[in-house]
Amino acid sequence: MAPGMLDFAVNVRGTTPEWLREKLRARVDDLSTYPSPDDEDAAVGAIAAAHGRDDAEIAVLSGAAEGFALAAGLRPRHAVVIAPSFTEPERVLRAAGVPVTRVVLPPPWRVTDAVVPDDADLVVVGNPTNPTSVLHPAGALLALCRPGRVVLVDEAFADVTLAEVGGDLVDEPQSVAGRRLPGLVVLRSVTKTFAVPGLRAGYLVGDADVVARMVVARPHWPVGTLQLAAVTAALGPIGRDHARAQARQVRAERDTMCRMLVDAGVTVCGDPQASFVLVHDADALARRGRLADAGVAVRRCDTFPGLGADHLRLAVRGRDDVATLLRAWSAS
Repeated sequence: MAPGMLDFAVNVRGTTPEWLREKLRARVDDLSTYPSPDDEDAAVGAIAAAHGRDDAEIAVLSGAAEGFALAAGLRPRHAVVIAPSFTEPERVLRAAGVPVTRVVLPPPWRVTDAVVPDDADLVVVGNPTNPTSVLHPAGALLALCRPGRVVLVDEAFADVTLAEVGGDLVDEPQSVAGRRLPGLVVLRSVTKTFAVPGLRAGYLVGDADVVARMVVARPHWPVGTLQLAAVTAALGPIGRDHARAQARQVRAERDTMCRMLVDAGVTVCGDPQASFVLVHDADALARRGRLADAGVAVRRCDTFPGLGADHLRLAVRGRDDVATLLRAWSAS
């Protein structure tokens, strides 16, 4: 994406909030020493409080995607990646020599339609799934668990999901980050909602035995001081309030954006529940090029197994940006 383009391609929410910048700036002078045990304890404690987990069930990560590499270190005999989805897990597993079966879901891409081989000892699934924006029921994910199998749920975008129950909005309605089942592990990110992709910060929670096996070969100080500070802040009271506010903003912007897209004749796929929307367009790849010429960046989807050259992913943005997108769309 060229500098200065209107960005519908990257699923990051705005810019780093000032309160988080202040916390990170306050730790710059500490970079002359290694991260302290107190820093790690603070990050782990914040995660534990947020998800009701024990310390042994938690690992702070250098970006949530590190969790896929750690999963490859489990040396599964047969991994299953449920697609369409984020492609990094399959890439990392194959690079590590792990046999991988790709289970491609038919539209509307519900995990309840997944046919997972019985001998799979690692299953990777996103919730909500990138790029389809499908939010799977927690029960359907838990049903994938069985003795001898690790189920790795990528919840990178879960903190902006909401459900309306009895007139009230419920945060993270289908998250399994607080559930305890043998073999269940959940990856979380602070990159997207807190706009710190350059920092690479995330964490995992889950079955303590599996977590211990995943982290046993990590080097000393695998996560830096600023990463630990970011995780502590994101999972603390101010950070959790920020995520709640972002979730509500995403919901409002997404509803408006979908109405505007449909009114303009753009086909919105399914019932988007994340901070991005999948659209169908028979001329998607050529339109992406024409939009780029007009200064608007969107995400192609033919690189996602199970989708083709007839889909685009659009990050949720505000009304004015969507209007600019649609003007460029109609002219393309």
